[in-house]
Amino acid sequence: MQITSPKTHTSQPLTNDEALLCCNKALELRDKGDADGALDVMQPLWKGLGQRPATAGLHPTVVPDVLLCVGILTGWIGSRNEIKEADGWAKDLITESITIYESAGDLRKVAEARSALAYCYWRAGALDEARIMFNQALERLTVEGKTRADALLGLAVVEWSASRNTEALRILTANAALFKRITNQTIKGSYHNQLAMVLRKQAAPEIKGVKLKRIIDEYKLADYYFKRARNVLFRAMVQANIANLLRDLTRYREAQEYLDQARRLTGSVRDKVRVAQVDQTRAEVMIEQGRFKEAENVLRLAAVSFEKAGRQCLLVEALETRGRALARLGRTEEAQFSFQRAIEIAQQAGAPNKAGLAVLSMIEELDDLSPETLGVAYKQANEWLAESQSKDVLRRINAAASKVFSKVERELIIEDASADVLLNKPLDFEQEKLKTEKAMIKRALALADGSLTRAAALLNMTYQKLAYIMDTRHKDLLKERTPIRRRAGPGSRK
Repeated sequence: MQITSPKTHTSQPLTNDEALLCCNKALELRDKGDADGALDVMQPLWKGLGQRPATAGLHPTVVPDVLLCVGILTGWIGSRNEIKEADGWAKDLITESITIYESAGDLRKVAEARSALAYCYWRAGALDEARIMFNQALERLTVEGKTRADALLGLAVVEWSASRNTEALRILTANAALFKRITNQTIKGSYHNQLAMVLRKQAAPEIKGVKLKRIIDEYKLADYYFKRARNVLFRAMVQANIANLLRDLTRYREAQEYLDQARRLTGSVRDKVRVAQVDQTRAEVMIEQGRFKEAENVLRLAAVSFEKAGRQCLLVEALETRGRALARLGRTEEAQFSFQRAIEIAQQAGAPNKAGLAVLSMIEELDDLSPETLGVAYKQANEWLAESQSKDVLRRINAAASKVFSKVERELIIEDASADVLLNKPLDFEQEKLKTEKAMIKRALALADGSLTRAAALLNMTYQKLAYIMDTRHKDLLKERTPIRRRAGPGSRK
């Protein structure tokens, strides 16, 4: 089959060879992080996100290749541009390609497409589904090449995301020879970057000596291969990962230098989600430095970016980290709300380990949780993190257990000190109603940063009604609201 240069920006239909060449070139540009270039190359076949590729006139064996390519590009470009619907579009296109490959009996291409579909599920935080699909793909991808390496890397990323670091390390080390042989520079760089990230988690909380040198060497190798691939974006993420390592070592000034460089690089390629990831790492360094207010502001914006992009696991992490910043600012109501939202989203996404980590942070950061809440929280953290292979997570679970049991025991002692706790007490309905009303208003004001208008909306009532209730029944809450801004009268000077 003679392959010629693809036609661009023309109304003339492409030949089968030209269509395949467009797809191959676009995926090569993806490996370099060049979204604009990939879109430009695909113009003769595809007008952009949300559009179906033009496959009329192409041979039936070429159509699924085009669908698969466009599906991969849709998920990738949509994520970086904060388009939540993109992964759904990507799944539809890739699934359609799988159906055609299956009809043709092309099991290798079915496996390749399943691997691409698994990445969509991983981005959405559905780790169990992603794991199943990667394993199904690897059963068919028996040839030692780029496609198998990409699927193995994806599976290792899923296990790392699930805090199953021992399993992730096993996958990467068992297949080291394959990653050494392949020629794709981006995959080679991704291998060393992921290996460094896993080794960092395995070594925590004490990273020093030989372990530290090994992690740094792996990051250097990752940067070397990404440089050869001319992938600016992935080089930026290596800088951010090194900053995380330096944060572990309390070398905050150096960490900030790496983050500044990563921020410039991600900004230069206009990848909003990666910029938000770098900002989240910046916020984590700020928290370690005691700069809680700055961190909270950065994390609020990062969470908005992740939510727009549909990156549920990243959103959970941002909400959890923001909860820590809020807790240390003394804004406990908002902190608890942020932690609980992280838990809820993690559950919806099918990422129980992320929910468990958010619960652990809530136990660690909030001292005024009720014994009942603490007990349930600890039970759920244990359940959701049962498969975690992280030493650091195990250490945190043990510390949480001590805190929970100490609090519960202390509360029981306090209650036992008063004998009438065993007696039935009369309940004043009106008094209890007022207490509940006051607690709800106080929480709404905290969540709304003192804005009476926003607090009223949260409570599903009018501004006037909330103001009246506070003025007549809960005057002590007036100090929780933002100052009233009086409008200037007609004769006032501007």
